[in-house]
Amino acid sequence: MYESRTETPLHSRKFLGRLLIHSGVAAGVLTFSLAGGMAGYMVLEDLSALDAFLNAAMLLGGMGPVNTPKTDAGKLFAGCYALYAGLVFIVTAALIFTPIVHRVLHQFHWDDED
Repeated sequence: MYESRTETPLHSRKFLGRLLIHSGVAAGVLTFSLAGGMAGYMVLEDLSALDAFLNAAMLLGGMGPVNTPKTDAGKLFAGCYALYAGLVFIVTAALIFTPIVHRVLHQFHWDDED
């Protein structure tokens, strides 16, 4: 997927394209996660779409839920979704920073022996 140390580093335009692809995948993961969280809150806690969005977005952002869950199923969902949201944060950060870190390391290790 990425160039090896014997290949020249990507041109800036291609690197920005790679960064946009990674950012798009990260945005897709966040969108999917937000939609799943909203659906869970709407079904299990009978929240409106706006309240479900707020709770799911706050958990994905690491802030915690706004509405306290009232049902046992809602409490179980909120706990599992909070754990999931922590993993989504790590995955999203990795997706965005991987091309940047690779480019920096590639600049240091590139063999320019032509």
